[in-house]
Amino acid sequence: MLDDPQMLESALPTDEERRLLRDSVRGYLAQAWPAERAIERAASVDALRRIWKQLAEQGLSAIGSEPAEGGVRELLLVLQELGRAACPAPLIDAGILSLGLRDRRSLVAIDRLVTDMHRGDAYPCLSFAAADPDPEAGAVSVSDGFVSGRMNFIEGAPAATHFVVATGDGASLAIVDASDAGVTITPMRAMGMDGLCRVDLHDVAAALVPIGEVRVRDLISISRLAHAARAWGAADRSFELVVQYAKDRKQFGQPIGRFQAIQHKLAGNLIALRAVQASLDNAAAHFDSCADDWRSFATAAFAYASPSLRRVSLETHHAFGAIGYAEDHEAPRHFKRVHLDVVRHGGASAAREDVAARYLGETGNELPELDLGGAANEFRREVRAWLAEHWPTQRREAYEMSEHAHRDYEPGFARELGETGWLGLTWPTRFGGQERSPYHWMAFLEETSRADAPRAGSPIQAAAWMNFGRAEQQERYLPELLRGEVIYGMWYSEPDSGSDLASIRTTAVRDGDEWVINGQKIWTTTYWGDYMWLAARTDPSAKPPHAGISMFVVRTDTPGITRRPIQTMYDGEFCNTFFDDVRVPLDALVGERERGWEILTGSLGFERAFVGAGILMKLAYSFAELCDYIRGIEVDGRPLRLDPRVRDVLGGYAAKIEAGRQLALECVRILARGEMPTWEAAVTKVFAGELMEQFYESALDILGMRATLSAGAPGAPMRGRIEQKLRHSLMWVISIGSNEIQRSLIAQRALGLPR
Repeated sequence: MLDDPQMLESALPTDEERRLLRDSVRGYLAQAWPAERAIERAASVDALRRIWKQLAEQGLSAIGSEPAEGGVRELLLVLQELGRAACPAPLIDAGILSLGLRDRRSLVAIDRLVTDMHRGDAYPCLSFAAADPDPEAGAVSVSDGFVSGRMNFIEGAPAATHFVVATGDGASLAIVDASDAGVTITPMRAMGMDGLCRVDLHDVAAALVPIGEVRVRDLISISRLAHAARAWGAADRSFELVVQYAKDRKQFGQPIGRFQAIQHKLAGNLIALRAVQASLDNAAAHFDSCADDWRSFATAAFAYASPSLRRVSLETHHAFGAIGYAEDHEAPRHFKRVHLDVVRHGGASAAREDVAARYLGETGNELPELDLGGAANEFRREVRAWLAEHWPTQRREAYEMSEHAHRDYEPGFARELGETGWLGLTWPTRFGGQERSPYHWMAFLEETSRADAPRAGSPIQAAAWMNFGRAEQQERYLPELLRGEVIYGMWYSEPDSGSDLASIRTTAVRDGDEWVINGQKIWTTTYWGDYMWLAARTDPSAKPPHAGISMFVVRTDTPGITRRPIQTMYDGEFCNTFFDDVRVPLDALVGERERGWEILTGSLGFERAFVGAGILMKLAYSFAELCDYIRGIEVDGRPLRLDPRVRDVLGGYAAKIEAGRQLALECVRILARGEMPTWEAAVTKVFAGELMEQFYESALDILGMRATLSAGAPGAPMRGRIEQKLRHSLMWVISIGSNEIQRSLIAQRALGLPR
């Protein structure tokens, strides 16, 4: 932390105040810095100084000077708006100086600079020079109070009143007057636009401010976040324009936004933008609350943002086509801004190396714990202690060799877990639950994943019983679920009805006091469960088709059911099931007749909200396990953990996993507000499933043939889990709605593109 800046949460603006701030800044910039004149004004010294003075009059130049003026979250928020407006006002430099020097205001030179800066009278330009991870950033030396050297890539230098530069040892900042005769400014055209300069200093008088190397490194971390935030704003604005363009532009007689290729391209952009924003918000919040892990979060956020925002910019222009390639369009300026900002401070490669240093050091670390709030954080520790006693290493290893392992279910463990009441963690108390928050469920999921514990309970069916079951059904079925005594599977998919469940053909016809079921289900994973949730058509003539579906609960040992297990590619099983005049009692109907579609979609909603989180939790601990394994390997007498390629790849995955965890946490926040994430859950599921595939593919690249060895093979790394989890990863991309279906859902529900 920057010498403990005392940014206590209670003193900082609220979420509502941040929303008002964003709206206010966006509205103000629309008037003061109109898009059609942004390029022209950015090249004018007078215009730059004028907009800085105007922003100061709005109080924005003082962000970071004290908690009441805002912290890093507010700084990033305003920078996002400046990015959207293509406004290069020096808020990045001013914000960093306000945050980094506010405990140095007793020094006359600092107080004068900061006071003038907050009034808009001082226009600061900051360089980290030789302390910057970018070796081309420049270098300066100090002798008898005079500074000489060079600063490269300085934005807005012609408008500057002061230059602030880290000295050669990186332990002090030197403040120089921009009007000094020893200052020479040379324009450096970059990304096809003006704005960057080289600044040469020749024996320029300077005020030196000792702040220490740690403080300088922390300021660089904040600068990374700030540049990524401004780049995010630019990318987001261009994305906003292309989404509207996709709705308006017609080709072949219809809006191009109806084409699946465009929908999936734009859905991918939305996923990346949300992941970047979630990462930035998380890092900023941790800084503002003085959390120890803020540096790790900040570095990971930039490591993920840098390549992701560049990719978003490219994909946005692909969707625009030639229209967006013209310089008179707004999109090119945002493309340039993104690329200029995210290669700062050594870009993604330097950030990935910083991330890798945490996880591939001699001792290594797991990913930082998610901050789920005081109560859920304490509950996490309780769950961890329970698992240490009830699921120790010896028991886990014995289970992995048992017949239950391929089913990810151990009946004894499920009943032990049932005794804790945690299978009803979020259930209402009237159903015997503990009525705790979604944050508690996230903590539970995090710890069971960390311990690699088998699943227990059936949350989908439990939610459906509580929401749709009749009172007598709730009394009968919920207690045994709560105790961990039973597990449910789902008979949903059919040979011709996978993602399109509304087209199912299995029928249920009433015959006196029974329902008679005929049809076929396929790809059922938990076919061996105690009960199955079966969707069947009870009204074949209903319009639309999904209106004629009802839901049934069926015991798996009911006569007339024929099951043909099929071994899966990941050493598991699913089943092809046939129903020949299967008779079930009338009370096997769940809830009301013809409400099956509502039950199906409503009960899947909770699982979809957490399925991405579950994947990411498992992936986080697989990542830690792989790093542990790599630390013990040497190649040609040199530790593999020191291989630059390995460090770059794993540093990148750590950043991606962190971004995904923040997406998952956003779903939890939505649930905590009493809402149900729909497309937000789809965003997390797509991100997580594909990341899992990519991670294990990369593990093969790093370890080579040894990583293909399966469990039981001599020398199999990580007990053969790498190749098995790669085979398993495909299921997460396909199941619970394939990622292609999810991308269409995101495009249509989140972006409003036509069906």
